[in-house]
Amino acid sequence: MEIELKLALLPRHTGRIRRHPLLSEIAPEQRPLLSIYFDTPKFDLMRRGIALRVRRVDDQWIQTLKAETQSVGALASRPEWEMAITDGSHPDFSVLPHIALDLLDGIKLKRIAPVFTTEFQRITWQVSNHAAHAEVALDTGKIYAGEAYREICEVEIELKSGAPAFLFDIATQLLQQVPLHIEPRSKAERGYLLSGAAKPAPSKAIQPAIHKDQTAAESWNAIVQTALVQTVANIPGFLENAHDIEYLHQLRVALRRLRTGVLLAKSLNQAPPDWDQSLRKSMQALNAARDWDVFLYETLPKLLTTLEKSAENTPIESATLNQMHEVAAHARHRAQALLLKPAFTQLVLDIGYSLLPAFTDAPMQNITLWAEAVLEKRWHSLRKRCHGFARLDPAKRHLARIAAKKMRYIAEAFAPLYGKPAHHFITALSDLQDELGYANDLRIGMQLLQRLSKQSPALSFELGRISGMLEFEITQHTDLSSSMWEELAQSELFWRKKNQGKKAK
Repeated sequence: MEIELKLALLPRHTGRIRRHPLLSEIAPEQRPLLSIYFDTPKFDLMRRGIALRVRRVDDQWIQTLKAETQSVGALASRPEWEMAITDGSHPDFSVLPHIALDLLDGIKLKRIAPVFTTEFQRITWQVSNHAAHAEVALDTGKIYAGEAYREICEVEIELKSGAPAFLFDIATQLLQQVPLHIEPRSKAERGYLLSGAAKPAPSKAIQPAIHKDQTAAESWNAIVQTALVQTVANIPGFLENAHDIEYLHQLRVALRRLRTGVLLAKSLNQAPPDWDQSLRKSMQALNAARDWDVFLYETLPKLLTTLEKSAENTPIESATLNQMHEVAAHARHRAQALLLKPAFTQLVLDIGYSLLPAFTDAPMQNITLWAEAVLEKRWHSLRKRCHGFARLDPAKRHLARIAAKKMRYIAEAFAPLYGKPAHHFITALSDLQDELGYANDLRIGMQLLQRLSKQSPALSFELGRISGMLEFEITQHTDLSSSMWEELAQSELFWRKKNQGKKAK
C-alpha cells in the first residue's frame, strides 16, 4: 500500500526545496526517469481506476500497477504492485500476483499498448525521525501524449514506515519556505487528460459514507472527508479553466460543507477545529469572484431578456458589459491567487491532518441520536427565522436564507442514514433556499454595480439602467409567496420516528 502526500510548485521555486533546512544536510540522490503508461484503445484500465506503467530506472525496467486511489485532501493511498521485468516495450502480466490479475479480469490484455509517457528528473531525500521514515521527491519534467505535453513540477512525500502524520509534519515544514500548492491529480490522471481519454469536469458533492453502526465521531470524520475530497478535486479545474464557472461554484459548495463539519464538531461539544478561522477567511476571499459569476451568467441574462422584449429600450452598450467582465476577471484572478498561496495549502493540510485520528476524545455518542438532535435544533432555528414568511423584510429574509442553507447542508450530510424519506424534505428545502437566494442575488447585483467606476456619463447612464431593472425585479419579490414555506412546513420530518406522526407545523 502506497501512502503519499503530493504538492505542486512553480519551476522557479525548485531551488528553495533544495536549500530547505530540512533537506540541505541530507545527501540527495538524482536520476532521470522515463515512464510509459499503457491501456487499451478504449481506456479500460483508466475506467477501472487502474494505472499501469513501465519505468526505466538506471539500466532496469520496473513495472508498476496501481489500483484506484483513495484520497483525503492532499494525502493519497492505494494498492500498488511493483516488480522488475526484462523488456520495457510491453507489460509482463505473468509476474503479477493473483489479486492484481483479478483487477484486470475481462480486459483483453493483448490490446494493451502505450498511451502516454513521462520524462522527468527525480531528486530524493530520505527523512527520518525516531518513529517514522519518509522519502521526499522533487520531480521536474514533462508528460507527453503524441505532440502534446504538459509540465511536471511537484513534490511527493511517500511514507516508508511509521504513521501518516509524519507526512503532514514534513509538508508543513517545507511550506514555511516554499510556496507549494494543491495538486491532487496523479501523473497518470494528467496523462489521460492530455491524451484525450478523459475530459476535466467539476466535482460535485457525493453523500458521505455514514451508517447507523458508526459512532458520531466516525460519522463526523466521513462527512468532513467527503467535503475535503470535493474541495481539492475542484482546485486544478478552477486554476486551469476558470472560465467554467462551475468549478468555483462546486469549490465553494465543498467549503460550505466543511463549515458544516465545524458546526457538527460543536454539536459534539468539541472545540472548533484549528482550521476554522482559516476556512472562514478563504470562503470570504472567494465571495467576490462567485458574486460576479452569478450576476453575469445568471442574474444579468434574465434582465437583458426582459429588456429586449420592450420596444422602448435599447440594448446595453458593449462597453458597459466589457467593464463588468473585466472586473469579474480580476476577481477571478484574485481567487486563483488565493488557491496558490501557502496559507490555503496549509488549510488543506490541517483539515487532512485532523482526519487522521478520528475524534478520539469525543464521547462515543450514538450517530442516530446525534443526528436527530442536530436536525431538530436546526429545524427550530429555521422555523423561527421563517415565521411570518411572506412579510419578511430584506434583513430577515437574509437570515432566513442562511438558516435554510445550514439546514440543507445538515440534512444532506445525514441523508444516508434515512434514505428516501429525506429526499422530499431536502427538495422542498432546496426550493425555499432558491427563492430566498434569488432575492439575495438581486441585492448583491445592486452592490456590485455601485462599486463599479463611473468612467463617463454614458457609462453611468448604462449602469443606472441596469440598476433600475434590478430595483424593479426586487420589488417583484418583496412579497414572497408563502407556498414554498408552507410546503416545507407540512413535510414529514424524516428524522422523527414515524409512529410519532409529527409534522412541522
